[in-house]
Amino acid sequence: MSAAAGSAGEFVARLKNLDCCAVSDALDKLGLKGAVTGLGQLSTSRRIAGRVLTVKLGVGEAPAGKPRHVSTTAIEAAEPGDIIVIEQRSGVDAAAWGGILSLGAKLRGVPGVIADGPVRDIDEARAHDFPVYGSGLTCHTARGRLVELSTGGPITVREVTVKPGDYAIADGSGVAFVAAENIERVLAVAEEIFAREAAMAQALREGKRITEVMGANYENMLRS
Repeated sequence: MSAAAGSAGEFVARLKNLDCCAVSDALDKLGLKGAVTGLGQLSTSRRIAGRVLTVKLGVGEAPAGKPRHVSTTAIEAAEPGDIIVIEQRSGVDAAAWGGILSLGAKLRGVPGVIADGPVRDIDEARAHDFPVYGSGLTCHTARGRLVELSTGGPITVREVTVKPGDYAIADGSGVAFVAAENIERVLAVAEEIFAREAAMAQALREGKRITEVMGANYENMLRS
């Protein structure tokens, strides 16, 4: 394994030990964009974290070649542990993701999918125990409504630019993306925040007053 691949694996392992709020706070402290809201847990309650593989869907003409359903290219290209992240900001009420895709992705070792757009077949995703995050639900197929514009290029999720090889974490609070070039420093700050909040929780269990625990130190935690 190359040094770069080893570093990526270490970063993912560290990211899995955090939660979305700690990462969001770290991004705030460092003045970076990346946290988004409005993309909820739609199938399981399991947190996911990993490197990003991107898909962009929209309307128009699909790239030339053999017809294939949207997002299947990404599933075949995914390495185990990759999170598929989809931009579907066309305004068309059509699913960015569906049930057979969930099964195919799970069998490929994909830990979950994040869609900036509606998804469908959510009961199937639940049956497969496959984490799907999205902006909402629909029963409308992508067939005849959407095409896959690109796989493995830059996309926009809400107002955040996401590139393949970036990092993502998603849980019940929301979704956060970290650019690959920022991952090491974001992790360091997030781990510090996570540890400090764990210590605060322990102080409460030991009888310390919450106004003291969540006083000036807490309020100023994210200041540079």
